Amino acid sequence: MPWFIKTERFTSSTMNLSKEERKQYLDKHRSWVIGLKSSGTNISSGYLVDERKSPGGGGLLILEAKSFTEAKSLIEKDPVIIAGLVT
Repeated sequence: MPWFIKTERFTSSTMNLSKEERKQYLDKHRSWVIGLKSSGTNISSGYLVDERKSPGGGGLLILEAKSFTEAKSLIEKDPVIIAGLVT
């Protein structure tokens, strides 16, 4: 099966959220990734760093899917995508 890569950057609105508010969304994102892994999806993700080399500027996700359409369908269910927190 092919592999697909999603890169994302936090929007300026997201960066204006408090650390606690962002954490709530990121926790939902992590739960979503764990759920996909538990269901058998081959997936890996991690944080990108900002200009200060601090995490929180966005992320990278790599997943295996049968097609682009399947990968896109999975990614569209990511809580940070649904909430419009990333581009």
